[in-house]
Amino acid sequence: MAVRIDLSLYAIIDEDHVGKHDLSACATELIRAGVSTIQYRAKNLPSKEFLLRALCLENTIRGSAVPLLINDRADIALLSGASGVHLGSEDIPVERAREILGPHRIIGATVRSAQDAIRAQREGADYVGAGSIFPSPTKDKALVIGLAGLREIKSSVKIPVVAIGGLTLGKVAQVIEAGADGLAFISELWKGGEIGKRTRELRAAIDSARRG
Repeated sequence: MAVRIDLSLYAIIDEDHVGKHDLSACATELIRAGVSTIQYRAKNLPSKEFLLRALCLENTIRGSAVPLLINDRADIALLSGASGVHLGSEDIPVERAREILGPHRIIGATVRSAQDAIRAQREGADYVGAGSIFPSPTKDKALVIGLAGLREIKSSVKIPVVAIGGLTLGKVAQVIEAGADGLAFISELWKGGEIGKRTRELRAAIDSARRG
């Protein structure tokens, strides 16, 4: 990898879940509770607003050990000073994003098969996000690859694999046992309405499963 990154507890801040909550306050609470990576997703915001909010997040996170990744948009990642980008299957290719961001920023790519993962690794991705592992409340039409799909992807590449899709507190151990280097959470972070409390529970479960 161009940059070392701890992907173990990968929090996705999605504008659809932030609602009336303050964006910077959410990020601060997540960091205090033990997240290792933050991705910012804003699929429905105009580009200008997306950039302004990404700049705000980067300013909040700067100085911590937690990198900020921007969902989909390599241009927003570059302009905001974020640590990198996470690319979906319909976004620009990894190799084109590398041309934009240079060798030292982080690039992740969503994959759904071993073939996807091998291609992403070959093109220069630093990690892959594999899923959907389980049916997802945020992407109801996403292809479910299951734990078997996760194992196949993990065995096909040397770069880290982050599991995503339908992950909950109760599923942490089995996902780590299947080989995930990291677990990505969206709606689960907000369960119960206390983002810090839920994140600390997820942190403890991940650490326990990894020790086991």
